[in-house]
Amino acid sequence: MKKKMLSALLCAAMVAATLTGCGGSGDSAPAAEAPAATEEAPAAEAPAATEEAPAAEATGDTLVYWSMWDAAEPQAQAISQSIEKFTAETGIAVDVQFKGRTGIREGLQPALDAGTNIDLFDEDIDRVNTTWGSYLLDLEDLAKANDYEATANAGLMAACREVGGGTLKSIPYQPNVFAYFYNVAIFEEAGVTAVPTTWDEFLDTCQKIKDAGYTPITNDNAYISSLFGYHMSRLIGEAATEEVVKNGDWDNEAVLKTAQAYEELASKGYFSETIESNQWPAGQNTELAMGTAAMYLNGSWLPNEVKDIAGEDFNWGCFSYPAVEGGVDGTEASNYGAQVFAINAKSQKAEQAFQLITYLTKGEADALLSEMSVGIPADSNNAEWPALLNNVKPVMDSLTTRYPWGAGAEANADMTPIIIENFTKLCGGSLDAQGFVDALKAAGN
Repeated sequence: MKKKMLSALLCAAMVAATLTGCGGSGDSAPAAEAPAATEEAPAAEAPAATEEAPAAEATGDTLVYWSMWDAAEPQAQAISQSIEKFTAETGIAVDVQFKGRTGIREGLQPALDAGTNIDLFDEDIDRVNTTWGSYLLDLEDLAKANDYEATANAGLMAACREVGGGTLKSIPYQPNVFAYFYNVAIFEEAGVTAVPTTWDEFLDTCQKIKDAGYTPITNDNAYISSLFGYHMSRLIGEAATEEVVKNGDWDNEAVLKTAQAYEELASKGYFSETIESNQWPAGQNTELAMGTAAMYLNGSWLPNEVKDIAGEDFNWGCFSYPAVEGGVDGTEASNYGAQVFAINAKSQKAEQAFQLITYLTKGEADALLSEMSVGIPADSNNAEWPALLNNVKPVMDSLTTRYPWGAGAEANADMTPIIIENFTKLCGGSLDAQGFVDALKAAGN
């Protein structure tokens, strides 16, 4: 459908956006952090067994597991079902406490400092290994003794070691990847026969989509900084981009080059007309999912978040951010990662905790989590991906260079809201490339 035929539907979709808005960050701070990969609207009421346990100490024979999920989320439901089977098979009791994102981010470190009995916990790969790195048990010996890596995702295990300072301190599950997600039907109607791999091809794709009567690109405030980070990281690499952002080196020519590339996109009308006012999840729910916009740089959780709006017939495509002329990184580089499990270095039941982690990340338990949450499986033996993510697998398999979240764009928390504000204006056309650079320089003084 052309966008002129969808105005009434878009109004209705705004209502849907409010209903699915909990699919984003439970912390509701998009300027600081994008919605978590799987923070989606509760699909159904969780079984009583998944409700958070009282904060009482478990018995010495019970594993205590603090989880990032809310009890009603499908991730929690899948994990609860698997833990029930684990206990039946092994006799190891597990006190799983579903804290939710806010609960674990605000409560875990004080609890660990206070000596609370916590054997294992989970959260995002970067947060676990960076924010809570000093509390983690080295898992190298346990992984080797259990031949854990025989069916593990090698790239994600390498990522865990990388963020763990060269040592395995966490085990990945529910992998995710950040890339361009697109509407295959629009590409076909516009005559786009192959996904763009270079910036020139990307520009050509945008023009064809515009000529066909669609908006080429949309985005929201929660994710728009990644456009800045990815483009500059293609030019000079993520580490250099991170240094520019941390040090406020806004005179670096890569900053202006990135801004000029996006000034061109804006001047050619390739962005949504509402890009400057889009508050998450408006762009993903009322433009991409409703079929008026073709592309959105986002995570592999996106198809699941909008599936009720997009409908069963929506055909998802995926491609890595294009390479740019003279750049140091290409389509092999992206933010990819996972949620991870980690064991408290002070746990007295490390072997049992690792046994539980192994159970949850392998075989039937991993497949169940993938199915219930529409997520990527962690066990390499679980080759069947959810249908919504079939086109994501080739992208995930092609990646060899890992960017952290935002590809360096959010390396300086004080500058993040300023980058978001001014880059959004740049994409909307109310600020030119030099004006963007000048705004960052002025804010840094």
